[in-house]
Amino acid sequence: MKSFLCAAGITLREQINACYKDRDTSSDGWIADARHVAAGKSDHIPDATCGNVVRAIDVDRDLHGVPKPDEMPYLVDQLRLLAKSKRDGGRIAYIIFDGFIASPKKSWAWRKYVGANQHRHHAHFSFTSKGDHDGSPFNIPLLEGNK
Repeated sequence: MKSFLCAAGITLREQINACYKDRDTSSDGWIADARHVAAGKSDHIPDATCGNVVRAIDVDRDLHGVPKPDEMPYLVDQLRLLAKSKRDGGRIAYIIFDGFIASPKKSWAWRKYVGANQHRHHAHFSFTSKGDHDGSPFNIPLLEGNK
């Protein structure tokens, strides 16, 4: 069975692409590479129990195609606050960026991430099963929401 990206992942990627047309995509990705598979646990690995859905995307840090201005810290924080408020529909499972992780585990507060990849060149967004078929837009200012 062919793998597919969850609807929430598709929507978030499309919103970012629409707002940052010249962004660098060299660190983008969604499906597991050999490194993810070897680690054994990653939301980039297709979930065979749910039709091979992939529940994670990586988005390159350079939203403008150049390192500066660096808006990724603001983008990830807006998505973190959206998830904390539960206005994302419960679709965001966790976010990893620049050596930190945020999730419901600590009420969406940033805490040190201890994984091997510190995600300094890209942000990692993981989604819950609620995002498998819910592709509604993420309503945050940097993605032209809340106008």
